[in-house]
Amino acid sequence: MRFAKLHGAGNDYIYVNGFETDVADPSALAVRASDRHFGIGADGLILALPPTAGGDLQMRVFNADGSEARMCGNGVRCLAKFAVERGLAEGDVVRVETLAGIRDVRLIRDGDRIVGGSVGMGRPVLTPADIPVALEGDRAVDVPITIDDREMRMTCVGMGNPHAVFYVASAAGWPLETLGPKIERHELFPERVNAHVVEVVSREEVIVRTWERGSGATLACGTGASAVAVAGVLTGRTGRAILAHVPGGDLEVEWPEEQAEVRLTGPVEEVFTGRFPDA
Repeated sequence: MRFAKLHGAGNDYIYVNGFETDVADPSALAVRASDRHFGIGADGLILALPPTAGGDLQMRVFNADGSEARMCGNGVRCLAKFAVERGLAEGDVVRVETLAGIRDVRLIRDGDRIVGGSVGMGRPVLTPADIPVALEGDRAVDVPITIDDREMRMTCVGMGNPHAVFYVASAAGWPLETLGPKIERHELFPERVNAHVVEVVSREEVIVRTWERGSGATLACGTGASAVAVAGVLTGRTGRAILAHVPGGDLEVEWPEEQAEVRLTGPVEEVFTGRFPDA
């Protein structure tokens, strides 16, 4: 099986051209290939598939534990680069079908090289039942959650995937590896959740660390950075356009108005290509 490995701000995925390669069991392949010691090593697997709903191609995303995600902001930008450079799509705007709807990726070039992308992430979902999170009301903003007798406050946002955002004094000093998996599987989240700890630098700048459901601590999360931008507006901590410093680099996020979609902009890079034993 031929593959390519790409990353967006360190959020790395294995890409397979599903136009020419049939992957019988993508969940199992994601587990095997994502292993950083015995496989290729990645946060998950992304398949580029023929379109079915009016896009240029279809994306399916499988986390490192084999679970399927509805959307991936860093992954979809990289997929657009992967597709254009292999002739699966053309032009500077690539329409990608995801389980969260069609996402338009505007490619950013440096001469002949595709070095980044800007993607419309859709409108945020704020109603708890639709995120989903098992809370009453129209929104979950600065609501309490208790983990290991430690009460914290979170803001929940749906960006195709469910997210819980926590504001802290120091992102670097927060015990993400300990509390992240417990938040991910807390009973409030029927489909598990992505957890983000955010340190506010200013109204236009934040530092973010992420625990992704199905993948663990990652260097970046595009849907997560989008959720952080929305949470910042909802809680009054940040403005509508922010620069998010994540462990793997920087992501720009804007939520221009309440009824608008969120736009995410960031880098894309191909790391290497190769062959992997067939699944």
